[in-house]
This record gives sequence, C-alpha cells and structure tokens, in this order.
Amino acid sequence: MNIKILSSLFIILSLIGFSGCRTNLFSGEDASTQTTQNQPSTTPAPIVVDGVRTSYADVVEKTSPAVVRIESQIKASALQQQQQFPFGMDDFFNQSPQTQPRQSPRQPNERGLGSGVIVSADGTILTNAHVIEGAEKITIQMNDDQTYEAKLVGIDKPSDLAVIKIEAQNLPFLNLGNSDNVRVGDIVLAIGNPLGIGQTVTAGIISAKGRRTGLSDGSYEDFLQTDAPINRGNSGGALVNLTGELIGINSQILSTTGGSIGIGFSIPSNMAKSVMDQLIQNGRVRRGMLGISIQNLTPETAQALDLKETSGVLVSGIAPGSAAEKAGLRRGDIITAVNGEKIEDSNVLRNRVAGTLPGTQIRLSVIRDRAPQEFTATLDEFNAENASANPTRQPQQNENGAQPQRGRLGLTLQPLTPEIQRQLQLPAETEGLVVTEIDPSGAAAEKGVMRGDVILEVNRQVVKTIEDVQTALDKAENRPVLILLSRRGQTTYMTIPQK
Repeated sequence: MNIKILSSLFIILSLIGFSGCRTNLFSGEDASTQTTQNQPSTTPAPIVVDGVRTSYADVVEKTSPAVVRIESQIKASALQQQQQFPFGMDDFFNQSPQTQPRQSPRQPNERGLGSGVIVSADGTILTNAHVIEGAEKITIQMNDDQTYEAKLVGIDKPSDLAVIKIEAQNLPFLNLGNSDNVRVGDIVLAIGNPLGIGQTVTAGIISAKGRRTGLSDGSYEDFLQTDAPINRGNSGGALVNLTGELIGINSQILSTTGGSIGIGFSIPSNMAKSVMDQLIQNGRVRRGMLGISIQNLTPETAQALDLKETSGVLVSGIAPGSAAEKAGLRRGDIITAVNGEKIEDSNVLRNRVAGTLPGTQIRLSVIRDRAPQEFTATLDEFNAENASANPTRQPQQNENGAQPQRGRLGLTLQPLTPEIQRQLQLPAETEGLVVTEIDPSGAAAEKGVMRGDVILEVNRQVVKTIEDVQTALDKAENRPVLILLSRRGQTTYMTIPQK
C-alpha cells in the first residue's frame, strides 16, 4: 500500500471518528458504552500531595466570582490622557483587539476594558482610576456573564484608585487582607480580564514591597511587585493570597514589549482600603502634608554629615508657612521616626504623612547636628495644584567673576547677580553661586550637577562667594562634600567625592 492510499485511509478513518457515529469500527460495540464501562469514575485532583500543594483550584473557585470585567464608554479627551499612562494595562479598541490596531484613528467615544473586584455583597467595586476615568457609561460583566450598569462613587487619581457601585445584593466578594503582613516570596494569584479574552488566573510570588514607579499623580505609591503574569486589561483586577484574601489591586506593568515580562505592580490592600473608605464617606480623599522636600540618606551623605547610620530621611527644603516650618523643622534635619515608628526612606515618610488626615498632630523624631530631638507638627492639607514646581530657563553664560574650583569638584561658579536671579526665576533674597561650566570628567558631573544649578551651601555652610566655597572645601579635607543646590525651584542635597 503506497503512501497516498495510507493517507486517504487515515483521512476516512479520521472523519468517521469525528462524525456523529459512535459505533466501534472493529468490534461493532457502541463506543460511548465501551468508554463508560472501561473508564473508572474520576475525582478532583488532590490539592496537596505529600505535603506539597499541587493545585490552586480551591483558591480560584473561592475568589474568581468576585472579579469582574469592566467596560467603559470613554470620552475621546479622556482617552488621550489615558494613552499617556505608560504602565496602564487597560485595552482600548473600536471593535475588537484582533481587528483594530492600537494606532488606528480614534472615534469620538470608544470602549475601554479593565477589571474590578467586588469588595462587599451590596455591589461595591474597587478598580483603577485610569480604567474608568472620563467614562460616560460603565458596564460590569460578572463571571456568570450577567451584566449591570455601574455608577461612580469616587475617583482618586493620586493613588490610581476608584470606587464604583452596582445595584445588586448577596454578591460574591473578597475580604481585604492586611498587606503589611505580605512577605517577599509569598505565592499570589492575579485574576483579571487581559486583552478582553475572558477571566484569566496567573500565579507567581511577591517579588518586592514598597516599590515606587513615580507615575501616579502625587506619587503616593507603595506597590507590591509580583512576577505573576499581568497584561493589558488586568488593570483593577485582584491580587490574592492563598487564603483567598485580596492583598492588592493590579495597577501597572513595566514592559519593553507591551506584554508581561514578569514585572507587575499592585496597590496594597491597606492603601486601597483607606482610599476606598474616604471615597465612600466623602467622595474624595484628604491627605496630610508637612510641606518639606525630602531625599534618602545615602552612605556618602551620612559620611559627609559625620553620621554612623544611614537610616532616616534628609530634609532638603521647607516651604514657607508650612506645618514643618511652624513645628520648627530646618533644612538639613534628618527625620528618623513618625509617632515612634521608624522611617527607612522618603517613600515611607511620604505615604505615612499622606495617609494621615489634615489637622492631625504627629510626633517627629529628628537628628539635628548629630543630636536627637523631638518635634510636634499639625499637618496641613495636600493640594495637588500647588505641589508641582514651575520650570525655569537656563541662565545665559556670563564669564564675569566666574572661577574654576581648582579641579576638586570640576565646577566653574559665579556669584548670583540680579540678572541671573531673574533668568532663573529665583526670589530676590536668594544667595549662592550659579554653576556656569562643568568639567565632563569631574566629580560633580558624575553626580548629576548641571549648568544653571545654584549652590546654596557646602558642608552645611552658607556660601555667597568663591572664597566661601574654598574655605568649606578646605575644612572637609578629603571627605565627600555635601552641597545644597537649587534646581527649578527645588532644593536638594548632593554628596560629591573630592578628586
């Protein structure tokens, strides 16, 4: 029998096998009867074998009904803003993601897909702000394909969270766990609706805690990082632990391809609960504010300040009339604790203060001139409109009075003049030296000092002349130099090794 005949016979047998006929070709018995007789009854696969978990089916069965698909009718103007959200995972399309390229012309109103989590039996749903921002209509699709129209309860762009509500009762929901108890290495499941294909579950671990991407308005970020695959459309979906608790709202991905590369970020449940409660009660979120610029304390900076430890946050600027100024804080103070709780970095301090209501008194533990002190501050209210600094122009080059610093920092400095102050939009009372030239191979250039920066202090000493700088450098001997500089209206400390 040649190959052609064999192939034809195979096709005929295949067609018979997939047709409606159930007769066994060789025995004449009914195929379905034989299969039933020979196949033993099946039981669900065991969850644990020899002490090792082999399935997450029990967790998925418990949690997946509470994760919903969100379809929002988006205004074109809002859509343009959302397209500027580089880590966003919602999937926008005209008809279907398969037939419409992402660069296709946009219609006046389009649909956006995302996910959400039911957090109470009465239909309260947590999701991302960027999923429903600007939506004229929000439709919720349950796991059983039942649909509801949702109403917006409140939206908070600084945290990228929103609360919506559907009119229903006795719905499946997830309890919010304590995200502070999450450990790096814990197994987690991500549940959502990626790319509009339907509900999907992926597994991974907590890769890191306290991550910040710098993307959300106000930068109130304290992300849980996970390698559980997350893709477009998972925005607003659930990150759950193996007890079925909601520990995070999936919000962002970091990707070079547009798809998951194992770096996803979830808003921790404790932050989500705080925001949700305020949105439900007041329709908006109020945040406390000290009115300071802060930065992390590096080993080099600690050495320049003659400190033994690097824990704490360095105050690099204080707003006039702010809660910090009224409390007696000064530039150069190091905040080590709030209400007795240790502060390790600037992001922790920022979130701790922001999570406290305006008008609340907080106790600040501070190191000043290597001595511990205590201060009490009554928090102001954060106003996003006044939080950003205005950009300034670079000064024109002016050689009068400019002198190099003998190669120790690699800078050419010039005392501030009224003309330069106007160009930099600095207050008239500002005193210091402007950077006019930088040695590309010098220590200052390596640390990021730029032309147009204004040096206000060197090793905590105010400098107004070239001689002031030289004196401060001589006192430092060979230790790294701590400079305070002003850039675009913001002050920051920078530690520069001497060459």
